[in-house]
Amino acid sequence: MKPIGYWLNRADHALTRYMNDMLQEFGLTRLAWQVLNVVQDTPDVTDAEVLAVLAANADASTLTAAIDAVLAAGWATRPAPARLTLTPQGIEHLSEVAQRVGAFRELSMTGISPEEYRTAVSVLERMTRNLEPATAPHPVP
Repeated sequence: MKPIGYWLNRADHALTRYMNDMLQEFGLTRLAWQVLNVVQDTPDVTDAEVLAVLAANADASTLTAAIDAVLAAGWATRPAPARLTLTPQGIEHLSEVAQRVGAFRELSMTGISPEEYRTAVSVLERMTRNLEPATAPHPVP
């Protein structure tokens, strides 16, 4: 059996590749779609908050480029400096994309029960918390 790190990397690459291909017709990438979702969840969100929420997904310069892309496409706007909100076009766009994302989630969950999914997420969360510097009880020798 291959180790968990192998499967984590393969899963992330497969998710990103599939989503990028699927979202391409909408002019989005997985990361830009994630930015739009953060903006939708928190109207008038700051750039810094978007960077903090998505920090595990990409570095700051890549996230900033995704923010710039959704602004340039007209899906988000700046109601005030360093703040983001969805435009009416962005709201409509996310609604259209949601159907595709739902089908993607269904496909990715084929043969996986909701209980198995919850267990996998729980295990990965605990592994992460065990290894993050702020929560690690003892340094690794």
